[in-house]
Formats: sequence, C-alpha cells, structure tokens
Amino acid sequence: MSVASPAVGHRASGFAPAGAARLAYLLVSVLGAAAFLYPFWLPAEGAPASAHSADAPLLAAAVGAVVLVALALEVRRGSMNAATVALLGVLGAMGGLLRLLDLPGGGNGVFFLVILAGAAFGPRFGLLLGLTAMAVGAVVTGGIGPWLPFQMLGLAWMGAGAGYVGRLGVRLTPRAEVGALAVYGWLWGFGYGAILNLWFWPFQRDGGPLSWAPGMGLGETLSHYWSFYVATSFAWDAAGAFTNALLIAATGVPVLGALRRVAHRLAPVVEWSTSAGRLGPLRRDGAPGVP
Repeated sequence: MSVASPAVGHRASGFAPAGAARLAYLLVSVLGAAAFLYPFWLPAEGAPASAHSADAPLLAAAVGAVVLVALALEVRRGSMNAATVALLGVLGAMGGLLRLLDLPGGGNGVFFLVILAGAAFGPRFGLLLGLTAMAVGAVVTGGIGPWLPFQMLGLAWMGAGAGYVGRLGVRLTPRAEVGALAVYGWLWGFGYGAILNLWFWPFQRDGGPLSWAPGMGLGETLSHYWSFYVATSFAWDAAGAFTNALLIAATGVPVLGALRRVAHRLAPVVEWSTSAGRLGPLRRDGAPGVP
C-alpha cells in the first residue's frame, strides 16, 4: 500500500543534501567570479607574463571537483538518477559536436542547445550542461588551453540563467516563451563575449586607451574596457547574437517541447510506501527513493 504524501516527499529528499548541493553550485559561481576578477587586484610587478598560465589548471580541477560533489549530492537526494546523468552526458556530447559547425556570423550551435535545455530542465541542469558541453567541445576541436575553464564557466552561467527564464516562461504560450528565450540568447551573444574577454584583458598592460593599468578607478576601467570591446569584439558578438536568436526562434517550439516532455518523464514522483517491510519513498519508476 502506498499513499502519496508531499510532506514526506520533501522530507525524503533530504534537506541537508539539498542545501549542500545548492552550496556546491554557488561555490562554482564564486570560484569562477573570483578567477575572472582577481587580476584587477594584482600589482603591476605581480602580473604573470601570460594570462592564467599557472592557475587555469587549478581552476579547472577545483570546478570539476565541486561539480562531481554536486552531482553526487543530487543523486543522493533523488533529484537526479542514472537516466538524468546519462541525458546530461548525451546533451553535453551533442553540444560539443555542435562546436564543429561554423555558423554564419560566428554563431555557435552549442549556445542554442544549452539555452533550450536549461529552460527545459532548470538552472542546475543548465549549469552542468554548459560546463560539460564546453569541455567536450574543447576536446573535439582541440581548443584546450588556459581559456577553457573560463569558457566553461561562461557557458554554465548562460545555461543556469536560461533555467530561470524557463521557470517564468512556463506561464506563457510556447511561442511567447521561445520569443523570450530568443531575446535571452541575443543578449547572451554579447554578454558571453564581454565576460570571456576578461580572462585575458587585465593582463594587457601597454598603457594605451584600450588597456587596463593598476590604480584605475571603476569608471576609468569601464571606459577603457568599453573602448576595447567595441574595437575588438562588438561586431563579431553582434553577428553571433543574431545567429543565437535566429536558431532559437526557428527551432525553439519543437525542441523545447521535446525536452520538456523528457524532463517530465524524468521528474521523480515520491510516495510513502510500506513495501519491503519499511516506510520509504518511491520514484516514478517504482525504484526505492532516497531515505
């Protein structure tokens, strides 16, 4: 005999694992933000010859370790199972392969996939998919270098943000939701490029109007960076942003619908059961849940 009980389901998922998993995801973002920003506090004589040549492997290892802990906690609390982890791997591989496609205007197919999957499965899945897809793409394309952990973090933040847009978008019609995601993808076409420039820009200290120097105030720093961004990245990012929006608008309704159906099937349903001689939760597939 089993009787559905939302209260028990909440208890069964485990507050401690849930809180620890959220803390792990927060730690990933904090580590990433610190890695992007700490060069602005380095003295002129303390800057390395090449950007993040020494600390990039440490950052990648730290982020990878925290993500593995987060995945273990998700599985422990029952919010992810083997099917979810396998789907994460499949979509990550697909995203990595999409980096092989040269789209018009410098667009990248991995962006639209991460945005739509993040909207369908939620912020945490979107963050994990961004990290996974960029790592796979680097292996496939041979683009492994000190820039890789920063690319992974940028795409992870894109996927996580799409998850929050998806939570709000479920109240809209499918076309309106896809329109909102297309605007989100367009904005991130600029945001991703602007964020990624920061992995190397603070180390270019030639004293010119496009560079940064220790001792600059916030206003002057932003002014110099804006000049650098307009001169080197704006046109490229504008073309990529347009491609992002076009791909999402053209494929969003069927792709997002299919992903949402899969997400619904994978969502755990917890019930109070007396099977096996003890009380405990059951998932949708009938397997024992997390005690």
